Amino acid sequence: MQHATTWGLVSTIKAPADAILNFAAHHLDIGAHRIHIYLDEDCPQARIALDAHPRCIVTVTDDAYWANRRKRPEAHQTRQTINATRAYRRRPGVDWLGHIDVDEFLSPSIPLAEQLAALPATARTARIRPIEALAPVPNDTGATWFKACHLRQSPRNAQTEEIFPTFGALLNGGFLSHVAGKIFVRTGQVGLSLRIHNAFDDAGKISNEDELTQTLLCHFHAPDWQAWQRAYRYRLQSGSYRESLKGAPSLPITMNALFNAIEADGGEPALRAFYDEVCTATPALRARLDAKGLLHRIDLDLDAKRARHFPSHA
Repeated sequence: MQHATTWGLVSTIKAPADAILNFAAHHLDIGAHRIHIYLDEDCPQARIALDAHPRCIVTVTDDAYWANRRKRPEAHQTRQTINATRAYRRRPGVDWLGHIDVDEFLSPSIPLAEQLAALPATARTARIRPIEALAPVPNDTGATWFKACHLRQSPRNAQTEEIFPTFGALLNGGFLSHVAGKIFVRTGQVGLSLRIHNAFDDAGKISNEDELTQTLLCHFHAPDWQAWQRAYRYRLQSGSYRESLKGAPSLPITMNALFNAIEADGGEPALRAFYDEVCTATPALRARLDAKGLLHRIDLDLDAKRARHFPSHA
């Protein structure tokens, strides 16, 4: 009897219980065989629920955990990569392991196991491209609107300037976060380590030759103004807008410099104007995205999935 391809995820998470369980429940619902969650900060409600589920493995990365690994890195990106590599190397119980974040949700059009099984035997990694959630406008409830961007940089830049008339020339695809996407890695490779967007071995970064084109990575990076503002200062200082992070080579400015310039020019109202143009699902923005084939609408139905897999947290 032929072995059925299995897949799982690893994620380092610091979030409220419902967010953690939404992440786990959604991916269990679409076929994850194992979900390895490393809690960057203990969340007893989520930990107890995850511990009770046979397909979830939860690890609290407390002082004792880090004491066995020299010391706790200051940068959360480093903690993520250490934890992901540890999960990969400790027999993760699947044929393919993906490394994504708590605000990212895989949306396959056909079962992910089938897509992975169809990859060539030589495939070491497989990339999934992101789409970024747009904030809803009043009275637009239910499914979430998402923006995508062109895969190639030159047409992407041209389209972005058309779609986002004020800020498009300063943005990579109109995204606030990564356009690189995330990867799945075939398990059992010796000397492999995971990063945020790539995998490495003793020879350096592993060249990614394959893509899972029938799966989207739904990224809730800035799903509404309040959520974006809660994360904004941390991202500017230490996260995805930090000063040390390089921007796309074709752009004249980094995200850090852009946001600092917007704030210096007009404070919070200017930031809000930016958000309204770039991140809000207005009819005008949806029409411009749709004309380029870059508009998606997806209903993840997270509350129902959480109730199904973690009924005590319905």
